[in-house]
Amino acid sequence: MFQIGSIFVPVTNLAKAKEWYTKHLGVKEIDSWEGGAGFYFPTGSVQLGLMEVSEPQPTDFNIGNGQKNSYYNFVVQDIHEAYDHFSQNDVPTSEIHEFGGMKFFDFFDPDGNPFSVVDEDLSSPFHKENVRKMQEKDQH
Repeated sequence: MFQIGSIFVPVTNLAKAKEWYTKHLGVKEIDSWEGGAGFYFPTGSVQLGLMEVSEPQPTDFNIGNGQKNSYYNFVVQDIHEAYDHFSQNDVPTSEIHEFGGMKFFDFFDPDGNPFSVVDEDLSSPFHKENVRKMQEKDQH
């Protein structure tokens, strides 16, 4: 019944952010409006909206012990390719970490918004193929 339609990101310079997200995430613009713009990814159905704000807004939350977590992440098939892409384009990143068969790192947009990049191991219940199997099972 429900699925994620769009994710919205607060940015302080819409024109600069449009260029940055197009270059680094490969999104394509659908349309723009006063103070915002919508994009689609080459694959998947979730859309990305950039909303211009007067001052930076958090895109993460505290989870304790001084750690933060992004509200959402980007899934990739090759974590090292994604990491190299950001590194070669001078996009600030954290180191690649591993946890429970998952590899991940964070990257930061021009406003300092942190986003996680995740590469799930096929044995993980969260891997997209395993989730797809659960979805198919629920439909029967």
